[in-house]
Amino acid sequence: MDLGLDEQQEMLKNFARDFLEKECPETLVREMEEDEQGYSPDLWKKMAEQGWMGLIIPEDQGGAGMTLCELVVLLEEFGRALVPGPFISTVVLGAVPIMEAGTDEQKAQYLPKIAAGETIMTMALTEPSAKWTADGVTLEAKKDGSDYVLNGTKLFVPDAHVTDYMVVVARTGGTGEDGVTLFIVDSKSDGIKFELLKTIASDKQCEVVFDNVKVPAANVLGSEGKGWETVDKVSKVATVAACAYLVGLSQMDFDTTLNYAKERVQFGRPIGSFQAIQHKLADAVIDVDGSRFITYKAAWSLTEGEDDADLMISMAKAWASDASRRVVAHGQQIHGGIGFTKEYKIQLYFRRQKWMELMWGDADYHREKVAQLMEV
Repeated sequence: MDLGLDEQQEMLKNFARDFLEKECPETLVREMEEDEQGYSPDLWKKMAEQGWMGLIIPEDQGGAGMTLCELVVLLEEFGRALVPGPFISTVVLGAVPIMEAGTDEQKAQYLPKIAAGETIMTMALTEPSAKWTADGVTLEAKKDGSDYVLNGTKLFVPDAHVTDYMVVVARTGGTGEDGVTLFIVDSKSDGIKFELLKTIASDKQCEVVFDNVKVPAANVLGSEGKGWETVDKVSKVATVAACAYLVGLSQMDFDTTLNYAKERVQFGRPIGSFQAIQHKLADAVIDVDGSRFITYKAAWSLTEGEDDADLMISMAKAWASDASRRVVAHGQQIHGGIGFTKEYKIQLYFRRQKWMELMWGDADYHREKVAQLMEV
């Protein structure tokens, strides 16, 4: 059984690492934490020139036509470098629903511009209830002639304040999954208000308030009242993407901590020579590699349409969420007091881990899904 990357994936991984080490240093990550936009337009343009925004977009729509497996390879490197900005928001939360449910006209209008780095998008799904399930969707969309009028609040929407368009998950009627409708909404529409939220990771999540926002009927994505099927597909891709980011983040945290343990001398010897430290490092590398293997299995299962794809995705997110938390905690403990200072980079990984651990469901949420899929 070959668990390695193929030649194309290996090239993508190596190039991405070299590129990000040069173009996304720690100094840029720190700058973007303080920047209201949260991303560098210069870096965004350079990434677009590499074809990364169009990596999984079909070739006839201006993309590279690669699979989720290649995106996972790239996002692992993004996690390693803590790349700031709306990449996952645009490529996964914006492009994927259009690829899944868009009309030919909608695909032609949005996908080439996403692939070229000219359009930034996100999905507005969660609300103050913080539920990832369909019963959490209460934002109201009422038909008004040839338009729909949206009223309600979305919360924890990634990168919404810098988007050109949002895929808004709204309710046109019914309960639960029935009656959920998706809309492509111009982010500059009258009646939309954005407020940045303060988070431990200094990522750019927003509260988005919709006050009588008019959306043309032509901007309905898919069929009215049948949008949850598309949200479900997007959530699976987004969950795997979150796992990949956690894998890269955990690997870099481990590498940094391992080097520190070899170099930091206490009591006349490197601290890595003490058994307590050795066992923490051993636990960490097991967690990192375990996360990687199960994440790639989940990506492959979803790409190939395997029957166990849903199970593998939830298993991966449950494991990667818990495992990455253990890895960054060990990293902090091994570094001691310096690990908690903002001047030292290890805290960047600690804070970003919490952000991605909670995105698209934490470990408990996915353990429950695993139990349901096992019919217990």
